[in-house]
Amino acid sequence: MYLAASSKCFPELPFEAALSKLVDLEYARVEIPFYESGGGIKPSEVVENAERAIAICRQTQRLTPVAYDIEIAATGSEYYSQFAAICSVAKATKVITLIVPSAKLGTPFNAEVEHLQQLVDIASTDGTVVAIKTEAGKISEDPDTVKVLCDHIKGLGVALDPSHFYFGENAGRAYEPIIPYTQHVYLRDTNKENLQVRIGQGDIEYGRLISLLAQNKYNRALSVDMQPLPDVDQMAEMRKMRLLIESLL
Repeated sequence: MYLAASSKCFPELPFEAALSKLVDLEYARVEIPFYESGGGIKPSEVVENAERAIAICRQTQRLTPVAYDIEIAATGSEYYSQFAAICSVAKATKVITLIVPSAKLGTPFNAEVEHLQQLVDIASTDGTVVAIKTEAGKISEDPDTVKVLCDHIKGLGVALDPSHFYFGENAGRAYEPIIPYTQHVYLRDTNKENLQVRIGQGDIEYGRLISLLAQNKYNRALSVDMQPLPDVDQMAEMRKMRLLIESLL
């Protein structure tokens, strides 16, 4: 296991400036967002100029990219064209993990299976792995459903975000059944009332989480994904998280 951080932790900054902050905080690995809006790299622009995207992902100020977090606004065949283009960037930059959201609650299960199967098929040609993010309000908010998806779609992984099993109506749901499928992990502190609180003021049991992952021989990223809180020093919080997780590894 190793520590990483998302450039989304500094949403108000341009991508390169966010990377500089992570370097200053002594992080060594980075998760890069491919979002149509909200920073990072736009999937639509990857289709138009994949070489530029590859160059951006290589020029990361000594930070090693470990995963690409993908949210594509396009629909239909254009969605899959953009995803395939990102897969080619991942192959060129030696990134294995591609994180995608699952569909909203209410989406027919078979439609989601078909969609994810297509993503896995596209990714496998470039040697990359698709991981669906566990998230409230999505099909992936239920660990049992996620397990069924992973059992049904060979090669599908999980981007485990434990916060969504400590917050709101999903608080208390056991995520142990999907630990064996986990390909990526998100970190922040959370309680039942707030998806994110200051480090040490929430309910996340980091030691237990790391122990569960170790029991399943997990050897990939623990990625810090914290948004700035009002009147809280984001640099101090990011540093506190780094020191905490490093003390447990």
